[in-house]
Amino acid sequence: MIGSNLSRRLHANPSHSRNDRVHKKSQEHSEDTHSRVVLVPSILYLSLFLSASIAFGIGWTAKIALVISTFDEKIELESASFHKSPLVAKEVALATSSFNESFEAFFGGFIEDATHSDEPTPTLPVPRVISGKNVPSTLYTWKEFPTSGSARGNTVHIDRSRSGDVAAQHNYEIIDPTKSSSIANMTEVTSSEDESVHLPSGQHLLIDIRHVSPSFLNSQQALATAMVTLINESELTLLSYHCHSLVPIGISCAGVLLESHIAFHTWPTEGVITLDLFTCGAKPLIPILGSIERLFAVPPTSEESIDIGDKVKGNPLEPSMMWSHKLRGFREEFSEGYDSMDNPLDYGLGHEVLNRLSFDLKDEIVSTTTKFQNVDIFDVMEVPFRSYSSYRKSVADAGEGIAATYESSHPILFKPNRVLYLGGVLQSSFLGDAPYHEALVHPVMIAHPNPRRVAIIGGGEGATLREVLKHNTVEEVVMIDIDEELISLAKEYLKEWNDCSDLIDSNVHSCFDHPRASVYFCDAMKWFTDHFDGKNNDEKKFDVIIMDALDPNDAVDFVDELYSNTSFLKSLYNGLNDDGAFIVQLGEAPKLKAPPDEFGSFQNRARVIRTLESLGIESMHPYAEGHSGFYAPWTYLGAFKDGGMRSNWYRNPTEIDLQIERRLFKTKSGNKPLRYFDGASMQNYQVSVISLQLCFRLLR
Repeated sequence: MIGSNLSRRLHANPSHSRNDRVHKKSQEHSEDTHSRVVLVPSILYLSLFLSASIAFGIGWTAKIALVISTFDEKIELESASFHKSPLVAKEVALATSSFNESFEAFFGGFIEDATHSDEPTPTLPVPRVISGKNVPSTLYTWKEFPTSGSARGNTVHIDRSRSGDVAAQHNYEIIDPTKSSSIANMTEVTSSEDESVHLPSGQHLLIDIRHVSPSFLNSQQALATAMVTLINESELTLLSYHCHSLVPIGISCAGVLLESHIAFHTWPTEGVITLDLFTCGAKPLIPILGSIERLFAVPPTSEESIDIGDKVKGNPLEPSMMWSHKLRGFREEFSEGYDSMDNPLDYGLGHEVLNRLSFDLKDEIVSTTTKFQNVDIFDVMEVPFRSYSSYRKSVADAGEGIAATYESSHPILFKPNRVLYLGGVLQSSFLGDAPYHEALVHPVMIAHPNPRRVAIIGGGEGATLREVLKHNTVEEVVMIDIDEELISLAKEYLKEWNDCSDLIDSNVHSCFDHPRASVYFCDAMKWFTDHFDGKNNDEKKFDVIIMDALDPNDAVDFVDELYSNTSFLKSLYNGLNDDGAFIVQLGEAPKLKAPPDEFGSFQNRARVIRTLESLGIESMHPYAEGHSGFYAPWTYLGAFKDGGMRSNWYRNPTEIDLQIERRLFKTKSGNKPLRYFDGASMQNYQVSVISLQLCFRLLR
C-alpha cells in the first residue's frame, strides 16, 4: 500500500525528481566555488609569512655581519689613546675575541667567518659559605639579554658543599677591621642578629675611588677576586654574582648577598671605580672601609699615571677614596626600644661626617672606645673651604730644581680639618680650635687683674690648658678629667690642640707635661665637693674655674647631674677666691624665635644661671662666638663673684690689646700668641646678641 501510494505521487508530478537533481548540482557547484575562494587567501597569507621570514633572516644576518665587521674598528678607534699599558691592551684584545666567540656560538649556523680566539675564559673565584654560618635555601631566577655592548659575561654561584677562604686561595692578607674601633661596636638595637636581618632597615655604603690602576679596572678576574675577598673578610654571604666586560672597555659587576647586594662599575681610562654595598644586618659596615681601600684602590704604575693625567710635580697621585655611610629603612617602627639618640650613626657623627659624600677627603684617624666614651677622630676636607688638589700640592716634595709652590710654602692653610667626636657629638675641630678655646678662656682671664691659680674641669684635648698657660701670671693650673685614655689619644692624634712647644717659658712639647700643669684623672664633681663642701676647705682656692665639659643639652644622663646639682655648683662657688671668676660653655646659641630656656631643650642652661645667681654671683655676662667650628654660634658665660669686676669686662679695645701684650708670654717663633682673640673681638662679646637677651634673665 505504501509503495503504490509513493508510485502514484511520483507519476502525478514527474518534474519533481528532475528539479531535485538540478538543485543538487547547483548546491555542489556553490560549495566548490566557496572552497576555491577560501583557499586563495590562505595561499596569500603563507606567501607573505615566508617572504617576511626570508627578509628578516637576510636583514638580521647582514646586521650581525655589519656589527662584527665594525667591532674591531670601534675598539681600535675608541681605545687607541688608552693602550699605552700592555696589560690593558691584552684585556681589550681578550674582550674583542670573547665578543666574537659569543656571536659565533649563538649564530653559528648563519655566520661562518666569526673570529676565533685562543684566549681562555678567565677563571673567576667561587664564593663559599663562611664556616659556622647557616645559609638558608634560595630560589634563583634569571634572564639574560644579548647585547653588542657586552664583550663577555660570567655568572658564578656560591659553593654550598664546603666552606672556604677565598683570601687564602689568592694570597690576600686578612686584617681584622673591628679591632679597636668604637664604630664597630655601634649596632642596631634589635633582639638578635638573626632577627635584624629581616627588619626593614639596613646600612648603605657608597664609595667612589679615583686614581686607580687602569689595568686593574679592566680585569674581570682581578675585580671579581677583590669583591669575593671583601665579602669573605666582611663575614657576609655572597650567593651569586654576575660580571660583564663592556665594549670597548670597562667592567660592571653585581652580586646578590644573603644580606642584600654589592655592585660596582669601572672607568679604566679615567682610573675611576664606583661601588655600593647594602646590607640588612646589624653588623656595622664602616670597619670594612679599610678592606675596600686595600682591595680596590690599586695604585697605577708610572705609565698608567701619565695615561690618566694625574701628576703633582712629577709624583703620581695615590688613589683617593670618597665614601658615604647611610642608614636606610625604618627602625623606630619595627625595632622595639630604638632611640636615634642612642645610635651615633643616626645623629651627630652619622649625619655630619659619615653620611656625607661631599667631602673631597674623609679619613678615619682613630675610632675607639675608652672606659667612659666612644672617641672618633676624622680628617675631612670639603669644597669650597679646602681644596684636595691644593692639599696635595702642599704636601708634595718639590724636588731638586723645582720651585716650591705657594701651597708647599704655607701647608697650614691647606690642611684637612681634623674633627673630634665624643659619644657621637662634635667636641672640637682644627679650624674651630682657636676661635672656640680663645673665646672660652681669654675674655674672663684678661678681665681678671691677676689670675694665679686656675682650675679646668674637662678639656681632655688639652686646648683649654694651652690657652691658660699663655698667661704669665698663672703659677698653677689644676686640670681634672675622668678619662685618662682620651688624654693619651689627644697627645698622639690632637697634637696641635695641646702644643706648648712655642711658648718662651716651655721646654716640653705637650701642655700636659708643662711644669705649671697638674693633671688629675678623676671625677671632677666628686673632687670639688670633697674639697669645697663648706666644711673641709683644706684645698687652696682658685682665681678662675673653667668648666669645659659636656654641652648642657647633650642627651646623656650625666649632663643633668652636672648642670643641676646644687651641691656641685655650690662647691665651685666655694672654691673661688673673693674676686674669683667662673667660666662655662653653654652650648648652641638660641634661635631668635626660640622659647625661653626654662621651657625649651636648654633647661640645664637656665638652671645653671639661676643657681649661680642664688649662690651670690654678682655679675654674669653671656656672649656668643660664631666661628667655633660648630654648626651654629656657641655660647659662653663669664661670672664674677665680685661685681666690681664689671669695669674690667667693659674696657675699650685698645685697653684690651694692651693688656694682652703685657699679660701673655711671647713665642719662640715670633708669631703672636693668639690667633683669634683681640680687643675688637672682645668688643663683640661685651654686647649680648638679641637671642641671648631674650632667653637669659641676668643680673646687670
